[in-house]
Amino acid sequence: MQLVYLSQNDGWSRCEIEMKIVSVIQARMSSRRLPGKILRMVRGRSMLTYLTERLRHCRQLDGIVLATSREESDDPVVAFAETTGLPCYRGSLDDVASRLLGAADEAGAQALVRISGDSPLIDSTLVDRLVSVFRESDRPDLVTNVARRTFPKGQSIEVVSVEALRTRVLDGMSPTEKEHVTESFYKHPDGGRIISIEHTELLGDMQLSVDTAEDMSRLEALLDLLDEPYWRHGLAEIVAAQRRLDGGRA
Repeated sequence: MQLVYLSQNDGWSRCEIEMKIVSVIQARMSSRRLPGKILRMVRGRSMLTYLTERLRHCRQLDGIVLATSREESDDPVVAFAETTGLPCYRGSLDDVASRLLGAADEAGAQALVRISGDSPLIDSTLVDRLVSVFRESDRPDLVTNVARRTFPKGQSIEVVSVEALRTRVLDGMSPTEKEHVTESFYKHPDGGRIISIEHTELLGDMQLSVDTAEDMSRLEALLDLLDEPYWRHGLAEIVAAQRRLDGGRA
């Protein structure tokens, strides 16, 4: 992996900064292509269970928060949080930026790690890597591995400064920017301090997130190639298993 500074980095320094950083999981039941996917069962566990098990093994996180909507359809997400002992914040369905900001504020965090609920195979060591870069850098606005897509889909991680996100929310966002949260950071990289983490191999076409029923079947087949506990398998092992399923293709 390599670091790429997307914005002006004159005067940047590396210094460990004490701050609270929590993972905020975007979780809603109203997926357009696969409704209820985050709580669909695969080998006796829901997708959210696989995801939260992995995040619980992160060493750089100070907490995990589920961020769902106030819609009645998302009551099952709240029930999942209560069962598993996770904090759950409810906000706007469409204004995801404000929802994530509210979740971070309620947790008392200075930065949030944005993770999608459809990423059951997220690599905990990769999460730790990005959080470490954020902590050791001089107050970045965003540390990301999706500015240039070199990691598989389903391994998307963004560490966002709560202060920087609040500024953009207060300055006004378009409906699309509210939905996609960090879009304005990428549109105007000179307006903030952004660090991009890139893989040395181009894996951006590999599908490890779950968006469709076909993806769900692929996840089940992938788990067949991995032994339990599933959370201990990192990205390299998952990529190798996926390539076996694909007949050796990337």
